[in-house]
Amino acid sequence: MSDTLGVGIIGCGNISTTYFEFLPLFKGVQVRACADLKRGAAQVRADEFGIRADTVHDLLEADDIDIIVNLTVPDAHWPVSREILSAGKHVYSEKPLALSLEDGLAMQALAREKNLKVGTAPDTFLGGAHQRARKAIDEGKIGQITSGTCHVMSHGMEQWHPNPDFFFLPGGGPILDLGPYYIANLVNLVGPVKRVAALTSMATPTRTISSEPRAGEEIPVKTPTNIHALLEFVSGATITLSASWDVWAHRHDHMELYGTEGSLYVPDPNFFGGDVTLTDSKGNASVLPDDGHPFGIPNQDHAHGKMANYRAAGLADMAQALIAGRDYRCSLDRGLHAVDVMTSILKSGETGSFIDIQTPCERPAALTKAEAEAMLRA
Repeated sequence: MSDTLGVGIIGCGNISTTYFEFLPLFKGVQVRACADLKRGAAQVRADEFGIRADTVHDLLEADDIDIIVNLTVPDAHWPVSREILSAGKHVYSEKPLALSLEDGLAMQALAREKNLKVGTAPDTFLGGAHQRARKAIDEGKIGQITSGTCHVMSHGMEQWHPNPDFFFLPGGGPILDLGPYYIANLVNLVGPVKRVAALTSMATPTRTISSEPRAGEEIPVKTPTNIHALLEFVSGATITLSASWDVWAHRHDHMELYGTEGSLYVPDPNFFGGDVTLTDSKGNASVLPDDGHPFGIPNQDHAHGKMANYRAAGLADMAQALIAGRDYRCSLDRGLHAVDVMTSILKSGETGSFIDIQTPCERPAALTKAEAEAMLRA
């Protein structure tokens, strides 16, 4: 196998610029073409980044493309990934991998039949902050994790997104939209989930858009917007996950993990960087020192200053794993496990029952500073 795999991108919306901009940071991958149902959108990205614009059909058939990145809207993830696999290409999908466990299992079966690999975002758990938290846990700094809390809460997308409709329809909602970041990082830090239970609700049957150009327009709400879930992990830990778009303000940290020897406060799993704070059994709190992990170094201007952004690291890790013949961290099994957890949370909210998780997975390998440095081009 070549030491560089050709990458094509299907879906040339806003998120695509992240992959075009950051993939050149990494070894083992080269973006060569893009496609979109709107041919003009593909041409804009092709001109901007110096690659070719293909039709979707031509991209699927292209001899110089090994992996296709699926950046379509969530309800198209499985149908488009199915087409990519059927064309004999590896897939890397934006989150969530699929909107139902049944579709995810069908994707797994097809990938195995074709002897192809599927990877999936999010990859933010590979960030310097989250790998620093992982190292502290693996070194026993807080003992055995017994419990924890996670909160991702705001008042929803209708305040800023120009077309927020799909966020409030089945397949949307805070669990399937933002849950992947939290579930992926919990699997990274704690391991796989055993069973879940949840209470779900929605504050109102409609939302009023306050963002332009559709300010004042009412849209329907047909999926839960307020979810409080309890996750029991295979390890025995029990963690609460609250995900809501019905909250105007709160004072909860994004993620707190409680162990037999102390507590760990982990920054927003939606991002790569941030401070990790450890409190020991005597109540002494300290910010873990920055160890210089490459994926925690600020590299992008943000409204609140420089931030670390290395999205596409998961795709690069997958490509380098294909070349080396090893496991990759943003794997199909872990993505499928996340889909199982999230859809089971929603099912529990409907039925009022605990739901056992059907899909096994292992914690991904930690990504050390040296390993991350080896992923980057000089």
